[in-house]
Amino acid sequence: MNRQIATFGGGCFWCMVEPFDTMPGVISVVSGYSGGDSEYPTYEQVKTQKTGHVEVVQIEFDADIMSYDKLLTIYWQQTDPTDKFGQFVDRGSSYRPVIFYHTEEQRVLAEESKQALEQSGRFDKPIVTAIEPFKHFYLAEDYHQNFYKKSPEHYQRSHIGSGREQFIQNYWKK
Repeated sequence: MNRQIATFGGGCFWCMVEPFDTMPGVISVVSGYSGGDSEYPTYEQVKTQKTGHVEVVQIEFDADIMSYDKLLTIYWQQTDPTDKFGQFVDRGSSYRPVIFYHTEEQRVLAEESKQALEQSGRFDKPIVTAIEPFKHFYLAEDYHQNFYKKSPEHYQRSHIGSGREQFIQNYWKK
């Protein structure tokens, strides 16, 4: 098994788990915080936008089955890559779109995929998703883990009510 890690910020982590969790080759998807400077931040601290952390999903995957490129494709299709100030109704730096790369190969692949999306003409605004080196990951509180399974009705209301589902339909399911 060729185990690797990918870390993506795409707004509310509740809505970022399911698209990856259901894919072959994905071993686990956990919600957490990355990109900030304080140690062991809590949800309450992160949502104040004073810690520098972003809500993220960290994906462990078998690269022999699921490529990092395929994960990037899934990632782009869950986000609004033109909005650097949050995602959908979730506003602020803790919800910004960002790809945290773990290796130089991941950085190159992320940059190439971002450039390809920019050149595709799918969006009429610039692609502003950040690509940054991974530093630390802090696991989110248990009640945030696998939220789509624990609270499916609440999850669906959040996914649809946030505008994410409509955006995905408009830009990715054409």
